[in-house]
Amino acid sequence: MSFANNMSRLPRPFDQEIADDLSDQLTIVDGEIKPLLIGVGASSPYLRGLLLKEQTWLEPALDDPDQAVTDLYAELKEVAPDALSHALRQGKRRIALITALADIAGVWTLEKVTSTLTDFADLSCQIALEAMVAKEIARGKLPGATEDDIAEAGGMVALAMGKMGAHELNYSSDIDLICLFDETRYDRDDFHDARASLVRATRRAMALLSDITGEGYVFRTDLRLRPDPAVTPVCLAMEAAERYYESLGRTWERAAYIKARPAAGHKEAGAKFLKTLRPFVWRKHLDFATIHEAHDMRLRIREHKGLGGKVELAGHNMKLGRGGIREIEFFTQTRQLIAGGRDPELRGRETVSSLKKLADKGWVKPEVADQLSEHYRAHREVEHRIQMINDAQTHDLPKTEEGLERIACLMGRNLAELKAEWRDRIEEVHRLTEDFFAPDMMAPKEVEQGYSFDEEVIARWNTYPALRSSRAVEIFNRLRPELLRRLSEAAKPDEALIALDGFLAGLPAGVQVFSLFEANPQLVDLLVDIFGTSPALARYLSRNASVLDGVLGGSFFSDWPSVDELTADLTKLLSAESDYERRLDASRRWMKETHFRIGVHHLRGLINGIQAGQQYSDLAEAVLSGLWPSVLEQFSAKHGPMPGRGAMVLGMGSLGAQRLNASSDLDLIVIYDADGVDFSDGRRPLASRAYYARLTQALVTAVTAQMSEGRLYEVDMRLRPSGTQGPVATSIVSFTDYQRNQAWTWEHLALTRARPVAGTEELMQEIEVFRQELIAQPSDESKIRTDVLEMRERIAAAKSPEGVWDAKIGTGRLQDIELTSQAAALLTGNASRDVAESLRHGLASKWCSEQEYDDLSESYNLHRTLQVATRLLGEKALDPEAIGAGGVAFILRETGAESFASLQDQLTESATRASKAIDHMLARPFSG
Repeated sequence: MSFANNMSRLPRPFDQEIADDLSDQLTIVDGEIKPLLIGVGASSPYLRGLLLKEQTWLEPALDDPDQAVTDLYAELKEVAPDALSHALRQGKRRIALITALADIAGVWTLEKVTSTLTDFADLSCQIALEAMVAKEIARGKLPGATEDDIAEAGGMVALAMGKMGAHELNYSSDIDLICLFDETRYDRDDFHDARASLVRATRRAMALLSDITGEGYVFRTDLRLRPDPAVTPVCLAMEAAERYYESLGRTWERAAYIKARPAAGHKEAGAKFLKTLRPFVWRKHLDFATIHEAHDMRLRIREHKGLGGKVELAGHNMKLGRGGIREIEFFTQTRQLIAGGRDPELRGRETVSSLKKLADKGWVKPEVADQLSEHYRAHREVEHRIQMINDAQTHDLPKTEEGLERIACLMGRNLAELKAEWRDRIEEVHRLTEDFFAPDMMAPKEVEQGYSFDEEVIARWNTYPALRSSRAVEIFNRLRPELLRRLSEAAKPDEALIALDGFLAGLPAGVQVFSLFEANPQLVDLLVDIFGTSPALARYLSRNASVLDGVLGGSFFSDWPSVDELTADLTKLLSAESDYERRLDASRRWMKETHFRIGVHHLRGLINGIQAGQQYSDLAEAVLSGLWPSVLEQFSAKHGPMPGRGAMVLGMGSLGAQRLNASSDLDLIVIYDADGVDFSDGRRPLASRAYYARLTQALVTAVTAQMSEGRLYEVDMRLRPSGTQGPVATSIVSFTDYQRNQAWTWEHLALTRARPVAGTEELMQEIEVFRQELIAQPSDESKIRTDVLEMRERIAAAKSPEGVWDAKIGTGRLQDIELTSQAAALLTGNASRDVAESLRHGLASKWCSEQEYDDLSESYNLHRTLQVATRLLGEKALDPEAIGAGGVAFILRETGAESFASLQDQLTESATRASKAIDHMLARPFSG
């Protein structure tokens, strides 16, 4: 790449006398290049010195600057240890010169400039560490190490932090490093000697880079970002560092590790260490509490540096001052900390690309990201020009007009225009970032709520665990006036207040949740909606407040995905976790968020009860399908792969029929085919029958175990052959033989709703084919009718309905109609799991009349709608006196009734007609 052909701007000389002298002193005569060199040299004393010292190297380098840099790196790698000091400093001069010229002339982008500076820093660190560790090894001071260990610095890694970690070094930047070593490389008895040796190597390597000689320095190095730098050595064991961050790590250290990168030494060990810190840096829930912490950090920096108050351009700090570079970095990193735990794609190190990703994901408005990116580039350009004057690590604009004019000359711009532009950029950066960090956070707002609430309820809030910290109280006090105002607008404010009280009482801690609401006011609307309608959902929220993260995830109100898409989403989430328990917790967080989404959609009328039942079932199937491989992997690690053809999970009852509700448990049967294989092949082999029994228990435990994130579902396996007396896992031979030759009528009725939901695909298909073939076989019509009549009597004797609002139990209601539809499925040989379709087959076969079909369908749809809605409000039968005005409105909207009195009449009448229809059908011989 020819340098001259890619120039897009030129500086102008600040000192014409110096420019005239340079014109004579420079041997480079290229007509296009020379004005650039003269303008640079006549404006920057530092660059003028480099030009005169390195022009012999520079002239051929300008023919192809990229290749010149590559060649320089290659030469440095071959330098003898005793010549390193000279070679590295010469290399620094040349890199500083070529990047300055490419930057000023617009030949390289900002990213190219900063990455070139960073690459040189990486190489310098690698060379310095190798040289000093090699000396320790040669002297026999590093236990057990040989020359083969030099390239990996004896197990030591230099983690690049800050701008170096992000490949964003500025022109005269120092480099922030954390030096660690992998203590597992050394015997326990050698630990102290190894640490002492690596500490010496670290100190000497840093001195090689930072000591000022007659030829200058390579990089100023700063090791103070390591854990507790006042008392810890400059090179720390990774295990000790990990313990520090787990127990004492602070928010600023979390932010620092966003940009952390293994830059030199044992990079593989460094990457492994950073992986262990992911839970510390990236919280599993949305972490809006970091906004306040970052805001406090910004204020402390301003106060410490004396950078608050009105902006004066003369002497303004372009990095730390108001509207400066650090404001943009804080804005970006805080957003990353908030959401990066849930979305690994937001964990980028570079500022501009991270802003774009945040915008793509909906966490930052695209126009804000674009504006901040533009200002960031412009600020960095000014920062570089400031530093190019005298190679000083400063970010302050000059305090004199003469100094400012020198900057303008380097930029080839008019100073008056630059000043106006700088002011505009600084103020806009401040406006965009300050609104995010401190939107009216100084004092609680006085809001007219228009309603007098029970002061005794409000007074007890301060006794709740959620408000035990001063920080939580501070945030909640800012929220409370607006929250009470919105509650006062609910249909029944007192009921909504009691629901809020229950929510607050159940919260184990408040800072994160209150910060979430403060940063996202739209969640308060949702919360008030829930408080005014579903106290049960409010209580669920208090126990699982993290589900609100999903509302902000971008897809909460999008169309419902397919089961395959849900399963793929969960699988991707679990694959990111290497630890089995973390996978189980991750599955619970994911399930709760998705479960909550269904409830909110139902509550707000985006879906009806029938759709909600389908979605709850899709969710359960996705959980089982997504979790099955993890359970199998964990189990087979000890006992080997599944012997034979594997196993599958058969969903029964409401899961099989895809009619779950908000509080359903799961009816499951596990079926396996050992295919003649007697034992598994693993470290601890098991007989095939025992293998599948214990694998089934492992699956049930994975689903039902109470972990830190709760449990997934309750599981019922009593529908398996022989019920609780039979094995928990059934062989395919036993299952098919039992169903053909031994099963009771009720078991065949249950099979009409069965559906394969997880496991070995081939077995799933085989069981479904068997199910359809078995149901299609001619049935003993008289026996089925007799058995169903007997079952109805037993059900009625065993459990009475809890009044008219019990949608499930009782003649002519859900359970009764579902039993009848299953009988219709057997009598007609119809394998459909759908109640309506089975009844339609009964109608087609003349087993029921059109009127009876209509009566059954009407009652089933009404009671089904009531059942799903009731379960969203609570786990008990509906009590109109207890659900409040919001709950009443919800039930009436769902059922289409004008009042609860008319709904009661409608339920009674429909159940009566359905009960008579069933009586007639079961008394009528089947003619199909």
